Amino acid sequence: MARTPTHLLSPADQVRRRGLRTMKGVALGALIFMAVLFAFSFAFQQEIPALAYVRAAAEGGMVGALADWFAVTALFRHPLGIPIPHTAIIPSRKDEIGQTLGEFVETEFLRGDVVRTKLEQTAISARLGEWLSEPAHAERVAAEASVMASSVVQALSDDEVRDVIEELAREHLIAPDWAPPVGAWLGRIIDAGGHHSAVDLVADTIAAWLEANKTAFTGLVSRRLPSWVPSVAHRFVDDTVYNEAVKLVAAVRADPQHPARIAIDGYLARLADNLQHDPATIGRFEDAKLAVFDSPRVRELAAEVWTTAKAGLLHSLADPDSGLRRRAAQALAEIGARLTTDAALQRRVDSWVTDAAVFLVDRYRHDIASIITDTVERWDPAETTEKIELMVGRDLQYIRLNGTIVGALAGLAIFSIAHALLG
Repeated sequence: MARTPTHLLSPADQVRRRGLRTMKGVALGALIFMAVLFAFSFAFQQEIPALAYVRAAAEGGMVGALADWFAVTALFRHPLGIPIPHTAIIPSRKDEIGQTLGEFVETEFLRGDVVRTKLEQTAISARLGEWLSEPAHAERVAAEASVMASSVVQALSDDEVRDVIEELAREHLIAPDWAPPVGAWLGRIIDAGGHHSAVDLVADTIAAWLEANKTAFTGLVSRRLPSWVPSVAHRFVDDTVYNEAVKLVAAVRADPQHPARIAIDGYLARLADNLQHDPATIGRFEDAKLAVFDSPRVRELAAEVWTTAKAGLLHSLADPDSGLRRRAAQALAEIGARLTTDAALQRRVDSWVTDAAVFLVDRYRHDIASIITDTVERWDPAETTEKIELMVGRDLQYIRLNGTIVGALAGLAIFSIAHALLG
């Protein structure tokens, strides 16, 4: 089996490989030591009878070492490359091991009662609140959420968003009749006297314009007089018209019950009523609305709305000092503070999280566990074998070393008992 080059392994796997090689050397050294001891004691046991006990111990140690070497090696590969049945268990049964592991996780860990018990013993909301109440943590969450939101906004198709805005505008803004609501709104304003301020503003504006534009009245009326009328009369007519206009505006401004104001009130009241009940007025108003909001204008408006909103949102999400980011971080910190002090809120949040987790586990536990099975199936057998050997191989070499020691003690004990009983 080809091994992964050392430079391609992670630092942790490189450490594991060095430890595995060291323990393999120790286990092999114990076997060689037992073989040398066996050869020495076998050669000189006739001269030194006590060496028979040493030979028995060495013989048992070699048997134990070889048996455990075979057992350990058979897990990962064929011993000595010989395809002995029931060897190279991990590479040959990789998929079955993955399936069994997935089933074990599904039946023993991804059970609703197990998840509920664990979550109920964990103060989820309190811990989350303590963590969020730290300003740095709240800002970090806000920053990560901003990155995610920016990605979502940038992934949206501008044309599709414009189409949605246009459709919503047509359905909810343009298609419904405006005249009755506008008439009702105007009627409420008139009943409350809210239009008086607008009339005052118009009167004040006209007064200011008259004061600054007296020359605009020169010839306004006099140019329509016969040519034989003297120029003095022309000026008199123009001045009279201007002065009367100034007096009228001043009177309207000074008298809340001026006939002009009453006439405006009556006109607005009739307009409000006609917008609600007169089909002709309603029709003209709706025709004017459709003329203003024709198809090209609606699409241009939708495009401008989305472009402006998108640019502003992306700028606010990207700027750590923007009002949106600051308010988001502040809101998260406030939520964290509440979670640490509000026991009722803690119970509700813990209950929501627990119920949601149990629901997801009960509904999708097979799909979750299948991740293990599918992942193991995609692994290369040789790579899988090497990864598992690096994880547990060092401990398995202790089995070989222990087998050598236990075999030696067993061989010595068997020989001693047999010699004591049989001579």
